[in-house]
Amino acid sequence: MEPVTNPVPPDGKDVAAFRQFNRYFTRRIGALDDHYLGQDRPLGEARLLFEIGDGVSLRELRGRLALDAGYLSRMAKSLEAQGLVRLTVPPHDTRLRLIELTDAGRVEVKEQHRRANALAAGLLTTLTAPQRTELTHALATTQRLLRLAGITVALVDGAAEDARACLDAYAADIDARFPEGFDKADLVRPDEVTGDAGAFFVAYEEGRPVACGALRTLEPGVGEIRHVWVHPDARRLGLARRILTHLELAAVEHDFSVVRLDTHAALTEAQAMYRACGYAEIPAYVDHVYADHWFEKRITGSRNG
Repeated sequence: MEPVTNPVPPDGKDVAAFRQFNRYFTRRIGALDDHYLGQDRPLGEARLLFEIGDGVSLRELRGRLALDAGYLSRMAKSLEAQGLVRLTVPPHDTRLRLIELTDAGRVEVKEQHRRANALAAGLLTTLTAPQRTELTHALATTQRLLRLAGITVALVDGAAEDARACLDAYAADIDARFPEGFDKADLVRPDEVTGDAGAFFVAYEEGRPVACGALRTLEPGVGEIRHVWVHPDARRLGLARRILTHLELAAVEHDFSVVRLDTHAALTEAQAMYRACGYAEIPAYVDHVYADHWFEKRITGSRNG
């Protein structure tokens, strides 16, 4: 059996290295300057102007940037007083406040882009072409891992709105991929993946559901993993493996010593992931219209992780 354990917390060296990089990077790009990029405003206001784009609600901005409501409101009013943004209340929902750039705001954002590009180009010019390529790859890796680190996974009721929304998205996704299509009647029922019967996990990025996975009881001591899905925008981050780990930990909590799953021939990336995660292919354990490959993993662990 393969033991299933909770993630190991980072050690002091990892934390120190992360903080050292943050200090260096924020200083190097001038993030601490009250006149970011030489303009007459700090980074916070400059970033808010950038994020407004073609117009957005303050509620969406608050979630996207993880800002305190009061702080965001003060910044928005400051920018409005400077003539850079316009705040309105839509007639269809008086609870919302919309924010959009004025002509002056658009001019400032255009200048912000010009100065930011010049800053980046100035830094990169001192590097050789191979060094720039190395840095570009390192930045892409850093962004991917930081994005993954910012995603949270929560256990939710199988009937929860986010759970059913993820399953609807999953069904639409594989309906397009399977040559025979997909019937939503095959989705797990809420009672199968809630409480003692199983578990349902949803991953959130900035408050938005971006992945899910289900675990249900197949027979005493045996669980079945279903519907591991990641939104197309969040793929290639390693999120499916994180969902799988949560499902395996839940299997331990439910006293399952074995977890099984099946997958369609079209889902080659899923097959590769399961094999890489220690799942062995087995004969069919159930007659399932969408199954071409069947997998099993024997697990052990403790309720205390």
